[in-house]
Amino acid sequence: MTEEGNDKQEGTEQRIERQEIFSKAVRAGKRTYFFDVKATRRNDYYLTITESKKRYHRDGRFYFEKHKIFLYKEDFDKFSEGLAESIEFIKTEKPEPIEPPEEMKEAKAENYTDVEFEDLESVEAEKEEEKEEEKEEKKSKKKE
Repeated sequence: MTEEGNDKQEGTEQRIERQEIFSKAVRAGKRTYFFDVKATRRNDYYLTITESKKRYHRDGRFYFEKHKIFLYKEDFDKFSEGLAESIEFIKTEKPEPIEPPEEMKEAKAENYTDVEFEDLESVEAEKEEEKEEEKEEKKSKKKE
């Protein structure tokens, strides 16, 4: 490989390393929220918020259902204002948690599966797989 080829490969590796700048996982009941700060090609930062829920196939195998939001810097103020206003509304209008009927509590207790630390590791591994898939998609788009 030529010197120029090495430079291009190193630049790609550096960009990939910079891609994810910061990551914070927040476990909340049966859900896990991931706050990931990433860098664009121009090295500008943006935020992805991912909600991950453990689900089960009929055969008992599990998978993670994910929903992702991309939040860019120009939207931070409006987004955070809207979020804060919505949270304050809920706290004011429904300050006390509503308890489900007793039979629902029992059903939930029977169906509850505790999420172990290893489950979070598998979510992280799944995120890595997604990143690899995104890279492959970008490569194939560039070739087209």
